Amino acid sequence: MQNAISRRATLFVVCVAHFLMPFMMSAVGVSLPVMGREFDASAMQLGLVETTYVLSASIFLLAMGRLGDIHGRRRVFQYGLILFTLVGGLLSQAWSIESIIGLRFLQGMGGSMVMATTMAIVVSVFPPEERGRALGIAVASVYAGISCGPFFGGMLVSAFGWRSIFYLCIHFGTVAYLVSLAKFRGEWADAKGESFDWQGSLLYAGAILLLISGASNLDQGLWAWGLVGLGVTGLILFLLFEARIEYPVLNVGLLRRNRIFALSNLAALFNYAATFGVTFFLSLYLQYVKGMSPQQAGTLLIVQPIMQAFLSPFCGRLADRYPAARVATVGMLLCASGLGVAANLTAASSMAMIIATLAFLGVGFALFSSPNVSVIMGSVPPRYLGIASGLSSSMRTLVMMTSMTIITIIFSILMGGDPVTVETQGAFLASMRTALLVFCGLCVVGIFCSVGRFKGEPEMP
Repeated sequence: MQNAISRRATLFVVCVAHFLMPFMMSAVGVSLPVMGREFDASAMQLGLVETTYVLSASIFLLAMGRLGDIHGRRRVFQYGLILFTLVGGLLSQAWSIESIIGLRFLQGMGGSMVMATTMAIVVSVFPPEERGRALGIAVASVYAGISCGPFFGGMLVSAFGWRSIFYLCIHFGTVAYLVSLAKFRGEWADAKGESFDWQGSLLYAGAILLLISGASNLDQGLWAWGLVGLGVTGLILFLLFEARIEYPVLNVGLLRRNRIFALSNLAALFNYAATFGVTFFLSLYLQYVKGMSPQQAGTLLIVQPIMQAFLSPFCGRLADRYPAARVATVGMLLCASGLGVAANLTAASSMAMIIATLAFLGVGFALFSSPNVSVIMGSVPPRYLGIASGLSSSMRTLVMMTSMTIITIIFSILMGGDPVTVETQGAFLASMRTALLVFCGLCVVGIFCSVGRFKGEPEMP
C-alpha cells in the first residue's frame, strides 16, 4: 500500500512539474507586450526573455541528467524545483527588463534540473507493466501546460498584470516540492561514485550557445551562419571527446551500439521538428490569411495539444499492451499524413478542415510521444536513465532551433525578407507549403527510423 501511495505521489509531483514548465513558457509569451510597455523594452530584449530560457535549458539538460545519475535524481529534481520556484518569486518583483532576462537564465537552469530527471524518476518507480500508462499521464501533463498557458496566462495578465504569472509559479512549485519532500522515498543514483565530466559539459554548453545564438539571428547576415557552423563543429568535437573518456556526460556508446536507443531518439528528433513547424506556421496562417485575432488563433490552435493531452494516457496504456515501437510508428504515420494535409491548406480552406487537421495531428503526436519515450527509457540500463531523460528533453529545445533554421532559409528564398502582408500572402502560403512538406519528409524518414526498431534487442554498452 505504501508503495502504491509513493507511486501516486511521484506521478502527481512529476505531472505538476511537467505542467508548470511549458505553462510558464507559453504564458510568459502572452505577457511580453505588457511587460515591454512597463519597462519600455525593445523587441530584441523581449525576444531574449524567451530565448534566454530556452538557451539555459538546452545548455544544462544533459549535465543535469548525468548529475542525477551520479548524485541522485530525487536530489537534483528537488533542488531544481527550489531554484525554479525561488527565481519565479524574484521575477514577480523584477525591477527592469535586464533583471528579467538574467533571472530567466537561472530559471531555465532550474527547469533543466527538473525536466532532465522526471522521466528517469517515473521509470525508476513504476514497474515495466505500468510504465507506459505512467509515462502517458506524465506526457499528457506537458501538453496540458502548453494548452493552458496562452489561455489562462492571457486571463491572468488581463485581470492582475504580468507579475501574477510568476505568483502562480510560486504556488505550483511549492506544492510540488512539499509533496516530494513528504512522499519521495529513497534515492535513485545508479552511477554513484563515478566522476562528472566537466570538460565535456563545458564543450557542449559552448557549442549550444553558438548554435542557438546563430540560429536565432540567421536573417542578420553571414556572421550568424558562421556561429551556426562553429556550433555544429563544436558538437562534433563534443561527440569525439565523449567517445574517448571513461565517464562521459553523454555515453556515445548508447548511440553507437544501442540501435533501439539511437533510432528512437532520431525518430523523436524528426517528430518534434514537425510539431514546432505546424504550430509556427498555422499561427501566422490563421492571423494573416484568415484574419483572426491573436486570441482567436490561440484558442483554435489549442485543439492539437488538447487532443494530445486527452489521448496520451490511453496511448501510454496501449504501449503497455502492445509493442511500444509499433504504436509510436503508427503515430508517426498519422503525423506524416496530417502534415501532408496541412501543407495543402489554402486561403479558401474551411475552418472545419483546419480544426480536423489539427485534431488529426493531435492524435498522431499522442500515439507517438509517450510510447516513444517508453522505448527510449526502457532501452538503457538504470545507470544511464538520467542521460536518456536529459537527451530526450534536449531534443525538444535543439529541434526548435533546427526548425527555425529550416523556416528561415525557406522564407529567405521564397519571400526575400518581406513581411507577411496581404500583398505577400501568396509567397507566404508557398513558404508554408514548402516547409510543411519538408517536415512531412522528415517524418517519413522518422518512420523508417521507427520501423528499424522492430527487430532485435538493444545491445547494452
